[in-house]
Amino acid sequence: MGFVDRVEVTFKAGDGGDGIVSFRREKFRSLGGPDGGDGGNGGNVILLASTNQNTLADFRYKKLLKAQSGQNGGRAKRHGKSSPDLEVAVPIGTVVSQDSDVLADLTENRQTVVIAAGGKGGYGNAHFVSSTRQAPRVAEKGEPGQEVTATLELKMIADVGIVGLPNAGKSTLLSVISNAKPTIANYPFTTLVPNLGVVDVDGKNSLLFADIPGLIEGASQGKGLGDEFLRHVERTGLLVHLIDVYSQDICLAYKTIIKELHDYKIDLSHRPQVIALTKTEGLDEKQLGSKLKSLKAIVPKSTPVLAISSSSGEGIKQLLRTVQKTLVSSRKKAGKVEPVMNIPVIGLREDEGSWRVEKTGDGFIIKGRKIERFAQRTNFDNFGQQRLRDIMRKMGIMSELERQGIEADQKIQIGHPEIGSLKY
Repeated sequence: MGFVDRVEVTFKAGDGGDGIVSFRREKFRSLGGPDGGDGGNGGNVILLASTNQNTLADFRYKKLLKAQSGQNGGRAKRHGKSSPDLEVAVPIGTVVSQDSDVLADLTENRQTVVIAAGGKGGYGNAHFVSSTRQAPRVAEKGEPGQEVTATLELKMIADVGIVGLPNAGKSTLLSVISNAKPTIANYPFTTLVPNLGVVDVDGKNSLLFADIPGLIEGASQGKGLGDEFLRHVERTGLLVHLIDVYSQDICLAYKTIIKELHDYKIDLSHRPQVIALTKTEGLDEKQLGSKLKSLKAIVPKSTPVLAISSSSGEGIKQLLRTVQKTLVSSRKKAGKVEPVMNIPVIGLREDEGSWRVEKTGDGFIIKGRKIERFAQRTNFDNFGQQRLRDIMRKMGIMSELERQGIEADQKIQIGHPEIGSLKY
């Protein structure tokens, strides 16, 4: 299965089960007390960051993921069974977004987020017994589970990203310094997906390197899939910028990559870098010195510039030590890393109890999380409507409608039309 790092998926949580209207049936009594049970809760849909996943390819053919709904209540106050949560494994580094809003960022193993909350089960009529209401004939419907359509985007999390023009030697270097086995050949665009490898530096420190597929001029605007690959650079702490020593113009090769890093939607050109001329085993000291000198003249003074040969191993140890030192230094300067987002339930929620009244041509619309949830659980028969009116009066909604001049038989719509409406 191929590497996929961006998908759009719809998550549907389970609906709550309905409560029921029921009365005890006893010998010699045709109608006993109310005993309708409550409905069970619907299952949540939960995203789980896992080291066992490295691609979003599983979602290519699964565009809708649904949790089970809760069961309806039963007679004799039997509670409907609640449904288990649906746990969906995603790779570490998965960002969940809607439009331009980032909803969750899963950056640690076993980190979870509720992407869609299950609906609450409705109350059966046994729940509504009181000293003044001995035989209630009202029960609630189960609350619908949330449905969320979101974009999942994988941004690899690595200490070091290896960048450069196609055929600069990125995959070869990764294969030499780590346990990774990327595809290697002597032609551009051999690497079509990012590769990861763990690298030990002097047997003391382990760093995670990512080989980012070759960037070309125009990559930041999408040319050659460059913008797709650049997202993986966003999380790296440092870039190892490789330049083929046999490039026609090594300075132009450097500037091309810097421009693409700069023009990306997030300016990545100021990310700490270590620059290395590659494939230097065939050059004499004078030729190599001349090329290093010309390159050092155009790069920032604080940026290390080295020469390496992956095939002979020359300069590799020095490169890794320089990377380790530069990375430690840059992290000290950056200070503490911002805390990881861990949003328990997706979506920006208004205050649970708040509501607002909007006047329409034929009546009024009531909007608010709490009152809409009540309405979603309401059976719009006479008993259900009366209970909903009582709730609206307690919340102050009826007083506001009267203040705004509502007239007899005008329509009161609560939330979306499919929820239901009643007359004043």
